[in-house]
Amino acid sequence: MGCELTQTVLHGYMDGELDAARAADFERHLISCADCVAVLEANESVRSSIQRAGLYERAPRALRQKIQAQIGGAAPASVVPIRNLTAWRWLALAATILLAVFLGWRLLLFPGSGEAELASAIVDAHLRSLQPGHLEDVVSTDQHTVKPWFDGKLDFAPPVRDFANEGFPLQGGRLDVVRGRTVAVLVYARRKHLVNVFVWPTTPTTEADSEPVSGTQLGYHWIDWRKSGMEMCAVSDVSRDDLADLQRLLVQ
Repeated sequence: MGCELTQTVLHGYMDGELDAARAADFERHLISCADCVAVLEANESVRSSIQRAGLYERAPRALRQKIQAQIGGAAPASVVPIRNLTAWRWLALAATILLAVFLGWRLLLFPGSGEAELASAIVDAHLRSLQPGHLEDVVSTDQHTVKPWFDGKLDFAPPVRDFANEGFPLQGGRLDVVRGRTVAVLVYARRKHLVNVFVWPTTPTTEADSEPVSGTQLGYHWIDWRKSGMEMCAVSDVSRDDLADLQRLLVQ
């Protein structure tokens, strides 16, 4: 028997219909429910495939005119043959083609809805972690305590390091869920601020190493990169320069 939440909650979660509290509860449920994770990943894969396929078929002109007549709308203007396009229309057509090529390139680099969706999910997870009792599952400044804590809880080993001497002391770690995927989170301090570093393994065939990509959302800075089979995304309200300094330490 599968988990009943795959029928009662999962689709509402995917469609963004849950309030913040129910979404957070379901994400915590995903940490321990393989059935829900499997169904969520399958549904996300189908949704992404449909979005990338661009399934669209233009209705025949006769059908459009028939429907327009039935609903009382004005008949659409006649289609202008391409040979009659003026110079500016050719430029508009060229711009449309370039935009389509650019969007296709973005989809190849950032599967699904792209880096904006990932950044939104990461920032949401960061905000949830700031609620009392949600920041750390293991509290320790010792990397030799934090790293073994992840053993058996994940199918990969996150790179756990302490940078106290460089101004980023390790605070602990936890498990979290980002877009249906269970990830490791390393928590660092910077003066009186907290930095969450989300870590998960990449797919070798489609996700090669990448240079850092950064941005800001809801007043929080984030920076994402891939290296040596791991994708990492750091988010915090520290300055951009501080976040970039931590990123450089993590890739050394």
